[in-house]
Amino acid sequence: MSKKSKSVVFDNNPGRNAQTYGVARELNADMELIHEPSVGVVGTKGDSQCYLGVQRKVEAIHDHLRSRLGRDEGQMPMRLVQPEYTVATSDGMRNGTREMRYSLIGREVTHDTVCEHLSASGLEGTIAVVACDKPPVGTLAGLLEHNRPAIIMSDGPIRPGRDSVTEQPIDIVSAFQVAGSTDAEFKKRIAKEACPGYGSCGGMFTYNTMQTFIGVVGMQPLHMVAPPSDDPRRLSEFPEQLVSYLQGMIERGHTPRDIVSRDAIRNAVIVSMAVGGSTNVLLHAPEIARAAGFANFAKDIMSPEEFNHLSQNVVPVLTDARPYGLYSMVDIDEKGGVQVIVKALLDAGLLYGDTLTCTGETLAEQVARLNTAEPDGVVVYPVEKPYKPTGGLRVLGGNLSPEFSAVLKLAGVEGGLEDNRFVGRARIFNGEQDLLDALESAPDDFQNHDMVIVRYEGPSGAPGMPEMLDSTSRITTLCREKDIVVGLMTDARFSGGSVGLVIGHVGPEAALGGPIAFLEDGDEIIVDLNTNELSSPALDDEATLSARRAAWEKVVADNGGMHPLCGEVDTRLLNRMRMSAVSAVYGAGMHPDRVLWVPQQREAERTGFVPHNKYREGSQKAFD
Repeated sequence: MSKKSKSVVFDNNPGRNAQTYGVARELNADMELIHEPSVGVVGTKGDSQCYLGVQRKVEAIHDHLRSRLGRDEGQMPMRLVQPEYTVATSDGMRNGTREMRYSLIGREVTHDTVCEHLSASGLEGTIAVVACDKPPVGTLAGLLEHNRPAIIMSDGPIRPGRDSVTEQPIDIVSAFQVAGSTDAEFKKRIAKEACPGYGSCGGMFTYNTMQTFIGVVGMQPLHMVAPPSDDPRRLSEFPEQLVSYLQGMIERGHTPRDIVSRDAIRNAVIVSMAVGGSTNVLLHAPEIARAAGFANFAKDIMSPEEFNHLSQNVVPVLTDARPYGLYSMVDIDEKGGVQVIVKALLDAGLLYGDTLTCTGETLAEQVARLNTAEPDGVVVYPVEKPYKPTGGLRVLGGNLSPEFSAVLKLAGVEGGLEDNRFVGRARIFNGEQDLLDALESAPDDFQNHDMVIVRYEGPSGAPGMPEMLDSTSRITTLCREKDIVVGLMTDARFSGGSVGLVIGHVGPEAALGGPIAFLEDGDEIIVDLNTNELSSPALDDEATLSARRAAWEKVVADNGGMHPLCGEVDTRLLNRMRMSAVSAVYGAGMHPDRVLWVPQQREAERTGFVPHNKYREGSQKAFD
């Protein structure tokens, strides 16, 4: 059995045992095992196609788990717990709406739900089936905090759709990119044909970035990442394998924190660069690291300077994948799966091969056992002849990003960088809806080398830090049609399906008095990838900066301590996010240490204003 059981203890009290016997009877489990440590399955549900395949996998795993419990040789003498499900929203259906504020919050809600279930039930062994973007990260964080034997399986990606006229493969990003068309029938056709079947987004968007991350970090068998949701192996073969892997973890006493080590997280970050992954990995990796016991990602795992060095000089992009390329995760699966990418990086000496995984093997041993193929050179490229010579992500500092939090998906940039620099003019939008209105009503007003600024959409400001796939897709289409470059920078975040010169996670956010709050229309904006800086010369002038900050602080003070352009808070969940969210550089989650900020908020209510730098001091103290 494992090192230290946290399972709920049942004794001879008939009151505590009555329902336990009742559950065992209804689950057709051994009633004589109710005093033993418990095992069970968890899954994620929501209102999109992402989640439609989850329940049948959970039920298949649950049935197989039940068949492996007992007192006979080779069985696990453990109590069976009924399946539990978390809930989350649909990113695709909510992008461009105020409901999108709940997307990142969904990661936190999943984390809370998993934590409550694991802790209250005292699960000694867990198998989790995850789907969509944010629930997998929340689930992994909960498993890491509980730290009892556990394993994850992705539900799998959706297969691409096909345009019935052009016969070209399409997906949900294809549909967002035609939103600006005036052809209603064309838009309807693409919408109806983009997402056949079920499963999570199929390109190298956030879902597949994070599923690859979870596999490489060791919490998911590598061969279970890429197969589509409707792959029959997910019901016929994988359940038995998952139960065997979990049994092995329990017998060896391996826990998630044994697996998700510093080196394992570094491996996963490097692979995220190599697949041209979503910018959201820069939010989710710090949160996973925190749950694994590493409070400060930059200090404990990888500094921004090292991240950029690796991305610029060491780690190339190896996949020709959507949204910046042609192929989907289903195509990667047909070419051998994500283990092909991992093997290529291992062979090049770019990963630690001796990290432990949930199968009981090291990462290198697991890749070897899978008889992993070599890159095919079309979908997956070799390191020596990569798809793109540098990694897909870059983080930026500079006077607009003093927290060194801003992130650019370099793999998705389609133009505008001359000698690795972009120089543009600020065009200010205080909230995404204002930008969407302008793109809908006056798209021709956008000019070459505009840098669109969308602010007051950060973790606290929105609240919830919505992603902006609708906005970025419309801008991408506009730029392609007019052969221009329009950039976008924001204190919010982007979908993994976004492409273009888009920079998110700018921090500190506008709601907390970050420099992005002091920009004005026409200010020069410089993106310099030679120095990895995002800056505006206007804010280098101390007199200008002081005057703008003073004007901003007066508006905040006159409004009781919160800028009036911040989003309305009309639910307890949104209020919780506003009051407890930490900066993007720490994962933008609801962190318990943020309660240190509550007295400052009360002081703001009493006196009218608390200087914004106090919020930053509180944030820093919470993590240093």
